[in-house]
Amino acid sequence: MLLTLSAFVLALGLLITFHELGHYWVARRAGVSIVRFSVGFGPVLLRRRDRHGTEWALSAIPLGGYVKMLDEAPPDADEVTRRTAFNAQPLSRRAAVVAAGPVANLVLAVLIYAFLGLWGTQEPAAVLAAPPAGTPAALAGVQDGDVLRAVAGDPVASWPQARWRLAGPLSLGGRVALTLESANGTVRDETVELPSRDVAPDDPDPLEAAGLSLQAPYPVAGELVPGGAAEQAGLQAGDRIVAAGDLDRPSVEAFVRTVQAHAGQPLRLTVLRQGARVSLSVTPRPETGEDGRTIGRIGALIQAERSQVLVRLGPLDSVWQGVRRTADMSLLTLRMMGRMVLGDVSWRNVTGPVTIAEYAGRTARIGLESYLGFLALISISIGVLNLLPIPMLDGGHLLFYLIEALRGGRPLSDRARDVGLRLGLGVVLGLMVLALFNDFSRLFS
Repeated sequence: MLLTLSAFVLALGLLITFHELGHYWVARRAGVSIVRFSVGFGPVLLRRRDRHGTEWALSAIPLGGYVKMLDEAPPDADEVTRRTAFNAQPLSRRAAVVAAGPVANLVLAVLIYAFLGLWGTQEPAAVLAAPPAGTPAALAGVQDGDVLRAVAGDPVASWPQARWRLAGPLSLGGRVALTLESANGTVRDETVELPSRDVAPDDPDPLEAAGLSLQAPYPVAGELVPGGAAEQAGLQAGDRIVAAGDLDRPSVEAFVRTVQAHAGQPLRLTVLRQGARVSLSVTPRPETGEDGRTIGRIGALIQAERSQVLVRLGPLDSVWQGVRRTADMSLLTLRMMGRMVLGDVSWRNVTGPVTIAEYAGRTARIGLESYLGFLALISISIGVLNLLPIPMLDGGHLLFYLIEALRGGRPLSDRARDVGLRLGLGVVLGLMVLALFNDFSRLFS
């Protein structure tokens, strides 16, 4: 629980503060007077004033932050102060300051993805399992052991990259070309017909529903019991079991069942040891199981292991990947929002702070790479959401500025703006209530 809360607070604080830094950075360069920049909300714990007159504050509630500008100059202010008020700026500058927050979130996502590409990550290789009969992948001719090399002509080096490239086609449906390498090294192209489907958070994985999933992990020998059947047969820690009896490339579960079924009987094993195939014969020792049946045991901890690849890019490729992944995710987010409005996607996909905190904790437990990827996704969501033309959000202010520009520089009346802000507040509050309802529905279901 402590890790989940810490990861959530860190994520929210970092992303919102970066958003506000975007506003601050452009406002400062536009000549706008900044009254305060606060990291956190509530009572101020520490404060310092810089040479520009801005108060930098650290506040008690670490859930983001805010930037306070001089919106209107006081009636008795001098001319210099009047010129630095936000509302005294030209339309283009005001729009740039407002847009800078969401853009900062998108830039942060680019930087995170670029860092991950440059640093390098260990990811599962895109080795596919045999698709269930009748699924789109089976109808297209995907076979067990095929390695996915490209999606729609875009090369993929790992399974996470493949999932990323398939996210768009899965959400919209239609044909997608897959470049596959079979177990014997033959490369071929297959076309998978993906149906358009309603999307709900409790639905099965859409990739698995299409018949595209990873091969089951290999069973790998871990710690051996001294003097046990495995050690006596010559099995070593780290051996990857590629065959057991009549089973070729058994899953962990299948291997355990086979061992249990061969109590007191020799069992042929083929293992991969430092790149070489080694044949062994092990005789599982009979033991009484929990249900009273006699089962075989070999005295070895059997672990699951997938083929991993190191995905590392050069500086330019890392930046390009960051830009592309951020753009793809932004467009996918907008498509999903549009499909929600049209009723093609369930509104149960709208999530709030409880779900975000849960995923923050999960990714933090997995490791830094997963947590950074989570931060990038949430940063994109914040950026895209704030650009929506809903009053109360940054995009709503940009909408007002667009109307002002179309009216030849004449802003909307105070009454019209007030009505718009009230409507926007209603939409935002409605989304917050929906998100919390979905969060607690998942929590207690």
